[in-house]
Amino acid sequence: MLDLVIRGGRVVTPYSVGEMDVAVQGEKIVALGWPGTLAADAQRVIDVQGKIVLPGGIEPHAHVGVPVPPAWTGQADVMTQPPEAASRAAAFGGVTTFIDFAGDLSRKALLGQSRRPMLETIERRREVFRTHSYTDYAFHYIVAGRVQPEVIGEVREAIEEGIGSFKIFTVNNPVHTAPDQPSVRIPNGHLWSLFSEVAKHGGIMAVHAEDDDIVSYMSEKLQREGRDQGHNIHLVHNNLSEDLAFRNITRLAQHTGVGIYFVHVTAKEGVKVIEEARQAGLPVYGEALHHYLQFTCDDYKKPGGTAIHTYPAIKFADDRDALIAGMLDGRLATTATDEYTTFKGPKLWGDRIATVCGGHNGIETRIPVAFIKLVVERGMSLQRFADVTSTNAAKILGLYPKKGVIQPGSDADFCILDPNLKKTISLSDLHADSDYSIWEGFQCQGYPVMTILRGKVIVANGKLVGSATDGQWVRRQVANEILAKPAA
Repeated sequence: MLDLVIRGGRVVTPYSVGEMDVAVQGEKIVALGWPGTLAADAQRVIDVQGKIVLPGGIEPHAHVGVPVPPAWTGQADVMTQPPEAASRAAAFGGVTTFIDFAGDLSRKALLGQSRRPMLETIERRREVFRTHSYTDYAFHYIVAGRVQPEVIGEVREAIEEGIGSFKIFTVNNPVHTAPDQPSVRIPNGHLWSLFSEVAKHGGIMAVHAEDDDIVSYMSEKLQREGRDQGHNIHLVHNNLSEDLAFRNITRLAQHTGVGIYFVHVTAKEGVKVIEEARQAGLPVYGEALHHYLQFTCDDYKKPGGTAIHTYPAIKFADDRDALIAGMLDGRLATTATDEYTTFKGPKLWGDRIATVCGGHNGIETRIPVAFIKLVVERGMSLQRFADVTSTNAAKILGLYPKKGVIQPGSDADFCILDPNLKKTISLSDLHADSDYSIWEGFQCQGYPVMTILRGKVIVANGKLVGSATDGQWVRRQVANEILAKPAA
């Protein structure tokens, strides 16, 4: 007997979109069938007539339960929201898996004075999430500063452990804004070595790419001229910086053979570099944050406007339009949030460029905002929508076909979305540990109404019915196809 049949919905698979039944046994999808053909032999039937059945959302870029720099908040010991709160919000937003970060950005580790082996650091991070997550989770591993030889030597072990991706920064500001903090930026020679090792063992690089010289110069220039108000932050983390950094990274990638996943692409120049790299056959992929599809740098000037800020910086209307176009035509692969949720006080404490706090309360709103911006307003197909909210992240970051797809053998992860539900986003309806939302008053058409994780309903009818012990850590292995050519 089948454990569960999801009946009557418009199911989005890689091969078709249409009304069909989906059968679940244990934690896996075991069959797809014509409407009414599977329900007779099931312990539970969920009728989703009129709804869209999508693969469970995958959030590829989240910072959960991490310290926020005191230079951003004016106080010590501020943390982003913990795993239980972030995963609860994710579940209400149709997300069944998120990818967070492991790594050591402490002063001693960056100076090479004291560091834990990668595998120990990964296990410590797993322990933070274990029994505290409503959804499944995985980690990118952050490598920062001058890369010690022993770090290079541990890359293979980390990949074998199931860490498929490594995060790096090409810019020091804004991660550490205090002058006595060691740099998180990795010099080119060290990048060359790291990229080569990651390529050798089948991993992919997740890259925060800005030109450090441009960012430093513009920071000093605007401060000298008295123009370093927070609403001018896009003049520091600017279009030229993205252009130069993206081009440098793609050249290094070409020389080393490593795959590149550019996080938070912000500018038309970044989209262009990714396009050129992909046309040249390089395995280069790009991510757009969902609020970059709505806001521009003009919104920084509104009261409390830096609430929308996520580093590098939101830019101009033509950059927003280029990101949307890239999402529609395939030059960009994924939507994300760069989830970094705090409360409003710490978030808006800083009013100068050096003190603007990054991040926002976003993991719950990504799928409904992307649905109206891309599907309702611009006609994106449902298959492409599944790609940019789930499937491509799974493929690029090594979760596929376990995650990110509705097909037999895959995990029974589903986001059930009602395309006819009109909803105004309100903080009172959201589920994160935060007291503000940049989406307050935003009008949605189409909204997640049920979330299923590995065959278990965890959110239904506006209520949380899952457990914080449901989530599991997921091993990742990036497919050779993704690393050989643009394949998502």
